[in-house]
Amino acid sequence: MSKHGPRHPILSVAPQRLRPTQITVGLREVADKRAQWHALGRRKREALIAAHWFPGVLGPGGEVYIVDHHHFGLAMLEEGVAQVPVIVQRDFSWLDPATFWRTMEFNRWAHPYDERGARTDYAAIPAGLAQLRDDPYRSLAARVREAGGCAKDATPYAEFLWADFLRARIKPKDAAKPGARALERALTLAHSRQAGYLPGWSGAIE
Repeated sequence: MSKHGPRHPILSVAPQRLRPTQITVGLREVADKRAQWHALGRRKREALIAAHWFPGVLGPGGEVYIVDHHHFGLAMLEEGVAQVPVIVQRDFSWLDPATFWRTMEFNRWAHPYDERGARTDYAAIPAGLAQLRDDPYRSLAARVREAGGCAKDATPYAEFLWADFLRARIKPKDAAKPGARALERALTLAHSRQAGYLPGWSGAIE
């Protein structure tokens, strides 16, 4: 494959071979995706996999790095799915690791921030999906979006911005086990002017 060519080949890759480009996920979201998977029959599962392409980048050593769908990827790994489709957006396999990661972050294809929202070294990004860390605020942000607190937005890593916004305003114990009261508080915050800078904000403009 050409290093600079326009082609976007589709690979079939085992989930355990997928390399993440972030450090955290919301494990409640992963559990939700597994529950949805269990509710499907064989044909619908096959159709879901066929339609759920993972955007990927080839990195040093030919490793396959995914730049989205980490929750779904981890769910499929835990469900023992043999192969998933990856559409290769760029081939950076010829770059050295340091240049690779700087280029990935420049393109907004890497997010080296931990479960506290703190910037880390690239080395902290796990080598596999199974090592992704839980960030309860990611799950809370997803529930806020599902409840109409904000609109889904194509901005890269928009959900992390929402998680950090909630992290500064809701106690960790409430984020870890979000009941109706915690969700109501999160929705109020999401619609407030404080959240007006966030992608997908749907509050009232005064």
